[in-house]
Amino acid sequence: MSVKEWLIQRNGVRGLLIDNALYMIIAALIFIIAAFDISFFSIASFNAILTQSSTRLIFACGVGGIIVLGGTDLALGRCVGIAGVIAASMLQSASYSMRAFHFSPLPLFIPILIAMAVAMAFSLMQGFVVSKLGVPSFIASLGFQLLVFGCCSLYFNVVCGANPISNFTPSFVRFSQGTIRITRALSISYIMLYAIVICFLIGFIWNKTILGKNMFAIGGNREAAKVSGVDVHRTMMIVYMIAGLLYGFGGALEAGRTGSAISAMGQSYELDAIAACVVGGASMRGGTGTVTGIALGVVIFQIISYGLIYIGISPDLQYVVKGLIILIAVAIDTRKHIRR
Repeated sequence: MSVKEWLIQRNGVRGLLIDNALYMIIAALIFIIAAFDISFFSIASFNAILTQSSTRLIFACGVGGIIVLGGTDLALGRCVGIAGVIAASMLQSASYSMRAFHFSPLPLFIPILIAMAVAMAFSLMQGFVVSKLGVPSFIASLGFQLLVFGCCSLYFNVVCGANPISNFTPSFVRFSQGTIRITRALSISYIMLYAIVICFLIGFIWNKTILGKNMFAIGGNREAAKVSGVDVHRTMMIVYMIAGLLYGFGGALEAGRTGSAISAMGQSYELDAIAACVVGGASMRGGTGTVTGIALGVVIFQIISYGLIYIGISPDLQYVVKGLIILIAVAIDTRKHIRR
């Protein structure tokens, strides 16, 4: 073997290791968790992981489009929170004495649509600030994070009397917590089915529509996309609108799944969603990402989170592990960009 061939082979192996380093680290973490408690690899555990991953996957599909555009959305968690609080406050049982509203319970779809509309409105405003006013998405989303949280806190404290919102109508509980029994040990939650349908829809939009092609073109090179005739402002606004709708729907589901909602709901959800997208191969520089990769990233991240809780690791150390995963994922993404 010549020196040139040896160098090419070495660089190829090195590149392969860099590209898959994060997956190797995550696999090692999973096996360490299993070594502490082998019962982690059980049908019940994985069923719980997939159920908890479902709402996270809906959020990640929303922010994933913004990441493909080359942006980010730190307001995700707060949009989820305000949507969950609004939907939950309107879907409390009529027999509950401390309910926020004393009118007859509304049909299930109306509060959910209202929650989705509110989250979409905030997301559209953010999209306008980013696409039309040229404000960097990090700064814009940071501002909207505070703005939305303030609005959510006002609604929670004034309208809901600062009381945790709980005791939901049977239809809302069934919608968000219902399951389909497959076998005695295996069941599929309704939330899983909602997440799967949304993944197929988002995958179709990204891969089979003009909107998807324009979205990737903008993320790859915004100026080149503009010169090619892409309506950058319109495309970005639609992507932000879709993100807001998914935040709203997922927020309503999360409130129903957990059985309660408070103003702090959704805190740090944006970090998990963004990290899952990056772990799944979406580049923070824009122009790259797949729904399949994002789904894999969400499940991997949830396996680690659930596993650390399962073996009794303190919440403080969990933040350390998640932070390291995010840093490693972004570092690997940067190395890939440099290599290209």
